Amino acid sequence: MHSYKLGGFNIILDVASGSIHSVDDVAYDIISMYGRESREEILRRIKEKYSGITDEDVLEVFSDVEELKIRGKLFSPDAFAYADGPTRKKTLKALCLNVSHLCNMTCKYCFAGQGAYGGGAGLMSFDTGKQAIDFLIGASAGRKKLDIDFFGGEPLLNWEVVKQLVRYARKAGQGSGKEFRFTLTTNGLLIDDDVIDFTTTEMHNVVLSLDGRPEVNDAMRKRRDGGGSYADVVPKFKKLVDARGGKEYYIRGTFTRENTDFVNDVLHMADLGFSELSMEPVVAKENAPYGLTMDDLPLLCEQYETLAGEMLKREKAKRGFTFYHYKLDLTGGPCLHKRLAGCGVGTEYLAVTPDGGLYPCHQFVGDKSFLLGDVCNGVTNTNLRDKFNARGIHARSECRECWARIYCSGGCAANAYNATGSVNGIYKLGCEMFKKRIECAIMIKVAQYQ
Repeated sequence: MHSYKLGGFNIILDVASGSIHSVDDVAYDIISMYGRESREEILRRIKEKYSGITDEDVLEVFSDVEELKIRGKLFSPDAFAYADGPTRKKTLKALCLNVSHLCNMTCKYCFAGQGAYGGGAGLMSFDTGKQAIDFLIGASAGRKKLDIDFFGGEPLLNWEVVKQLVRYARKAGQGSGKEFRFTLTTNGLLIDDDVIDFTTTEMHNVVLSLDGRPEVNDAMRKRRDGGGSYADVVPKFKKLVDARGGKEYYIRGTFTRENTDFVNDVLHMADLGFSELSMEPVVAKENAPYGLTMDDLPLLCEQYETLAGEMLKREKAKRGFTFYHYKLDLTGGPCLHKRLAGCGVGTEYLAVTPDGGLYPCHQFVGDKSFLLGDVCNGVTNTNLRDKFNARGIHARSECRECWARIYCSGGCAANAYNATGSVNGIYKLGCEMFKKRIECAIMIKVAQYQ
């Protein structure tokens, strides 16, 4: 059970069943004590705290709690299998194609070392990309729908190859019974009419990088000549989004210690007319001046709560927008396999470098200790693959005992590695921010049901 108060609501989350209850103060206190105190003690304490409450009132709540318990909606047992060993499938479903290890920007917080990932700059050839697509088709037995993300560096620096690879994948998919979905992540500097037309037609999703207010964005996201990028990219983003006509996109920002008031950046982007927004906490190297620390956590949690409240206000005013981390499907959502096993890093999802190297995901690219193989020979470092395959809730006692485990699925392997030196480590700041985001997301759903 996880109980908390937020946005004027008393919220009870039954962790194992996923049931969410919005209750009054009396029921909240009774449920919080239920099973830990005797019925007589609970009755005494409730009557002492609330004037005018009767024995019958308290017993009625007890009856409701016990009915919900019988129905598996409160105090339900954790029936999930946390058995040791692999939980993911080893068949691929997605590739991140790093088509460019070059970039036309020099973002301060860039984990990719301004696009080169700590190695030599380079562009993926069509032949290498073709081999990657063939590898994905061959390694995805039993899967019909496959995903390819075009990433960098800046993928628009290799735009003609991106287009060639999309066309090749479409044709290869028809011949192999596969359906491809494509995503492009771009900083926007090279967006032109050709990019807009092609992405509108062919890309399932487009991710556009912007950090919010001009002064915030331009302090971190600089062009190669040292100038800011905001004035260049915002008009292009607006044109691209308008052309998509409702097709998926999102504006992805990063907040650092320089803008811990990141709500203002999210709202700024919403005021620009963008409705699909994300703002990610930076994961910085130790002692980076812009890095976030546990000292920042109270303010960051306050910001997440403020954002949730502002989203509800704007929704009522018919000016609503979506925040990626507050998207929560309470009636469906990910299957149990994914909830327990996570994103599939290193097993179901791999990143490909310009020379065809295979890595667990784009955030591990450049670290040779995480090289899994190549597109010609497939995954040859099977011990490393098995290490990622064994990640998930079952791998850590801290996760098995966490109330947010079915939403988190064990967290990001790269963030854990960068923070602790182990893909099975616990990135504590990230965990706490994630839990706050889930609390806010649930509160928004509760408010919408009122």
